[in-house]
Amino acid sequence: MNNTPSDPSTTGNGAYQAVRLREMAVNERPQERLEKHGPAPMSDTELLAMLLRSGSRDLDVMALSSRIISEAGSLSELVKWSSADFKRLKGIGKVKALQLIAVMEIARRVLVQKNDFQPHFNSPDLVFQYFRPVAAGLEVEKFWVLCLNRKNRLMKKTEVTSGTASSSLVHPREVFREAIRAGALSIIAVHNHPSGDPSPSSADIQVTRQLREAGKTVSIDILDHIIIGSVANDPAQQGYYSFKEAGFL
Repeated sequence: MNNTPSDPSTTGNGAYQAVRLREMAVNERPQERLEKHGPAPMSDTELLAMLLRSGSRDLDVMALSSRIISEAGSLSELVKWSSADFKRLKGIGKVKALQLIAVMEIARRVLVQKNDFQPHFNSPDLVFQYFRPVAAGLEVEKFWVLCLNRKNRLMKKTEVTSGTASSSLVHPREVFREAIRAGALSIIAVHNHPSGDPSPSSADIQVTRQLREAGKTVSIDILDHIIIGSVANDPAQQGYYSFKEAGFL
């Protein structure tokens, strides 16, 4: 019987391709490799296949894993997917989609909580690295205030506002109310740009000016206002914009 079907893990334009599970030697299959070697040497496709456990009639689990990663662009981009994004792929139903969403949220929280032990914010890059997992996948602008002690260590992180995809409104009294409650000596204001481009808008500049003046009134320094974007979408290739580095503060 030579009527071998074409590999359904390959699209017509060659967008993705994976070795089918049944074509693999038993000791090279994801479960066996994980058991023998641990997770470090495994590919993103293999790790995702371990979560999926099964595919569909047309796409086995390795092909389905490859397709998901290809359509997302990378494993890290899956944190942006909703359950509807997963469910549109044949082989992923409601329960499996919710399980994947839960795994992505766990990954995000692990990264956030790992950084939550009084980090020392003495540079914009440290703030950016702290907020990368927090802001990843957000489709709306959020505004946070970092309340700091005299050594610039985090006392409290508070989400002040959550706006629409096109605007994020914040008033100085909301920002400094949280700082006063925490007994902070200084603050760093942070917000994200869902587009990934951290270049400041006229509204961002106006808010920063208002925060700077309000800080003088209540004797709480605003050390910086940092806009979180992504390295890929930042013209400066930093992934963030610092008003302090720009000489505005």
